[in-house]
Amino acid sequence: MAAPSRPTTRPIARPVTALTLLIAVGATLAATTPVSAAAPVVSKVSYTEKERRDALAYWTPARIKAVGQATDLGPTHPSVTPWKGTELKTIGRLFFVNGDGEDSWCTATAVKSGNRSVVMAAGHCVRRGSAPDFSYTDMVFVPGYHKGKQPYGAFAVRTSLTPRTWAEESTNDVSALVVDTDKQGRRLTDVVGGQAIAFNRPVGGTIHGFGYPATRPSRGEELLQCAGEAKQPPQEDEQVLIPCGMSGGASGGPWLADFNATTGKGVLVSVHSHGEGLEAGEKMYGAVLGATAKAVYDQAQRG
Repeated sequence: MAAPSRPTTRPIARPVTALTLLIAVGATLAATTPVSAAAPVVSKVSYTEKERRDALAYWTPARIKAVGQATDLGPTHPSVTPWKGTELKTIGRLFFVNGDGEDSWCTATAVKSGNRSVVMAAGHCVRRGSAPDFSYTDMVFVPGYHKGKQPYGAFAVRTSLTPRTWAEESTNDVSALVVDTDKQGRRLTDVVGGQAIAFNRPVGGTIHGFGYPATRPSRGEELLQCAGEAKQPPQEDEQVLIPCGMSGGASGGPWLADFNATTGKGVLVSVHSHGEGLEAGEKMYGAVLGATAKAVYDQAQRG
């Protein structure tokens, strides 16, 4: 790939394949190791100041361009279209190096929080499920990303938090990340604002979903959207959005209820987790944000 080499001992990242996780994970959610009743609810990974500084240096414009060019998940589903309305600067791309050493990305969203520094995404955007020690590195959030432009800068991830059940059982596919201030010392939501977030909200109603999928022609370079109805599938810890044919790269993107297209604000009630299988369809699944997700968020906003 054309991405520049990073001046560390880590090898140059290989071409991306991990973005297919969003559409494939639905087939791999079998539980493995039971969670002890005494185990913490939240699993936390922190990054040193040097690691955060290195992450910002790693994600150059050339590398960001290369990661999109190296990934092609086919044509965009008819239910998914480019967002042409008010700029949604709370939503952006979350870049990282996955557990296989590959450059990759997800979608993430700045939300209102006590520390004004919390971003919500999917659990599989920060660590591999059912693998407690398999966390990702070089994590950087770029809000408002659009065709190579970073109008609000880049924010290094200081801490990532997931439910312990995601780390050990691949359930509750959600994460909260705490990001550093920007180069001017400003906190994230002081720069871009934050979406409201709701927990224990009944499933249902019209939902607008957003993401940066690796499908043609955008290949992650612009924000795409879908709109449909949220329904309760047989598995009670998830909800399904129909129609919404998002694909890899859109993982972690927000499900916004009560969305106002004029203001660009809504209420985050879930994030994109997985589709129906290896082929893109019109159904997108996301976690129900209950007590476990709230524990993750609460710990993040105290960080």
